[in-house]
Amino acid sequence: MPCPGSLIYSPSNTFSFLISNWTSTAHTASVEFQPFNLNMSSRPIVNSKPLFASAFFTLSLLTVSVNARNRMTQQGRAQFTDSTQECTPYYYAPVSNALSNYPTIWEPATIVASDSAAQTKYQSMIGQIPNIPPKGTQPASLSGDFSGYNYPDSDPDCWWTYAKCTTPKLAGLSSDVTSLPEPDTLGYAFDDGPNCSHNAFYDYLQQNNQKATMFYIGSNVMNWPLEAQRALADGHEVCAHTWSHRYMTALTNEQAFAEFYYTLEAIKLVIGVTPTCWRPPYGDVDDRIRAFAKAFGLRTIVWQYDSNDWREGTDGYTAADVDANYEALIANAKNGAFSTAGTTFLTHELNNFTMSEAIKFYDQLKSAFKSIVPIGVALG
Repeated sequence: MPCPGSLIYSPSNTFSFLISNWTSTAHTASVEFQPFNLNMSSRPIVNSKPLFASAFFTLSLLTVSVNARNRMTQQGRAQFTDSTQECTPYYYAPVSNALSNYPTIWEPATIVASDSAAQTKYQSMIGQIPNIPPKGTQPASLSGDFSGYNYPDSDPDCWWTYAKCTTPKLAGLSSDVTSLPEPDTLGYAFDDGPNCSHNAFYDYLQQNNQKATMFYIGSNVMNWPLEAQRALADGHEVCAHTWSHRYMTALTNEQAFAEFYYTLEAIKLVIGVTPTCWRPPYGDVDDRIRAFAKAFGLRTIVWQYDSNDWREGTDGYTAADVDANYEALIANAKNGAFSTAGTTFLTHELNNFTMSEAIKFYDQLKSAFKSIVPIGVALG
């Protein structure tokens, strides 16, 4: 989920909330705090009680200050149990100091004008990209509306959205990952994180010593950096899920490059790792986008089964429908459908419902599969 703002502290005892919306319009609201002044010289000390009380009060203030600072760490924020606390914006210096070097959060990415390193990398990479035009017409195509776009029935670009194609037509590109080599194995993964309210879900995974693949959106990483760091602290695999979660085949070459580039840069900045895998939002990928992924050293991972958990509450799709999708996967596993190869299942760290569903069905998945592991582990 996009972050509604960041908490900034200024030396003049002013806390300012810099609030950015989806169109990156900025508004600033300030609340003034008067500095506390403990001046004992203006009153006589009759006995030790006032001094003791003042010292105790000062110590209390120091304790609160230390606790507040501790809360602004990955470990500190992982202790939050109230979703309102979890999703209260905060200041994180490495991100705040670097924002001008990144595209606008949640907008389709383009190369930042002053970013010579990105420009150089793009120029070195573009020769490896096939001459396949973007699909559809922006802005509608960015959200998956490809109406009016004429595409050959032969599917020359191995366009997943058109034909669920996962074996590229272009030589030199690897097939998308859908199944896994190890039998009776579930590649456990969650899209769209980090979600600011994921502590209860991550706690559950931790209590069960369960690792997963987390497909993180670059904008979410920048909005919730300490939450993103928890994935590494808990031993999960971190993969990329683009900067703004748009349909990738609709993007120009520069936009597609920037969606990859700045997501990887954000993950490196915040978490300190460089992913080797990615999942296209909505599965939308073709050979042009696969070529970009290959150039970035990323393996393309889609899925074999879909929980459709993200659809709950939209267009008449119910929780019972999502339950049925989980139950179908579990039934297939018990009936031997994965006795020769493991599988992948699309689920999300999107909201309370999607994470609660994962918890609800975990024990059943555990009993149906011989092993539940991150996709990278399953691939060896």
